[in-house]
Amino acid sequence: MFVSTAARTGWRLPPVRHLATLLGALIVGVAVVVALLAPYVVPHDPFLQDLNQRLIPPMWMDGSQPEHLLGTDQLGRDYLSRLIYGTRISMLIGVMTVVMSGLIGITLGILGGFYGGRMDDLVMFLITCRLAIPLILVALTVVALVGSSLTVVSLTLGLLLWDRFAVVARTTTMQVRTLDYIAAAKAAGASRLHILLREVLPNIVVHLIVVATLEMALAILLEAALSFLGLGVPPPLPSWGLMIAEAKDYMFFSPWVIMIPGIALFVLVMGINLLGDGLRDLLGADLKR
Repeated sequence: MFVSTAARTGWRLPPVRHLATLLGALIVGVAVVVALLAPYVVPHDPFLQDLNQRLIPPMWMDGSQPEHLLGTDQLGRDYLSRLIYGTRISMLIGVMTVVMSGLIGITLGILGGFYGGRMDDLVMFLITCRLAIPLILVALTVVALVGSSLTVVSLTLGLLLWDRFAVVARTTTMQVRTLDYIAAAKAAGASRLHILLREVLPNIVVHLIVVATLEMALAILLEAALSFLGLGVPPPLPSWGLMIAEAKDYMFFSPWVIMIPGIALFVLVMGINLLGDGLRDLLGADLKR
């Protein structure tokens, strides 16, 4: 009788979580494709203003126009085009933040976990200092002093969101540094840099992938919050947070202008979190196996 590999190993992802992971992967995949192809799929120029076409309702409401599927904003700009370009900005912020914070946090975590002693004390001191800093207040202060731009927001978030990477990298490095293959590499004369990059890092990367999804979702939310407060991505760039901020004065008479970017932000963050939860279960099961 044929027995599947999953049955032989005793590993099986629960159906509900399996569907949730697929849904998260689908949402993130669509967002990535839309972000990459934004200049080619937008039906209109997202920056083109036409006050004669202002606040046209979306296609499911009376008074809509077929050339504006999601309607227009208070300046007559096509909302679907701005939503598509907003996807590019959100994904760019998330990826840039994860790359920068990952480099900082993983480096500190591996060094502290591998060497221990004073190096570990220094890393823990830095992590404690970072955790004592109010994240949103520091981000608001830095952006207010330096000026708001896509680069400034990305750098600010990248320099503030590295603590989870450091904690997870430090903990997992402390677990693997006493294993046999590390001792074998030392006995073979491998340099410490070689051990860190070729032996330690590949064996802890599965844990860091899950952290990266959580940090990406958090970075997107923080960028939206900063843009909503007027200290994030500057206009006329179509950030979802900025779109919500610009629409708040029209929410009672034209509610779609605030609902559409709000729903898009919710769906993207939910998709990233679902994908992260699924990867955690999948990679955790593989490690146990």
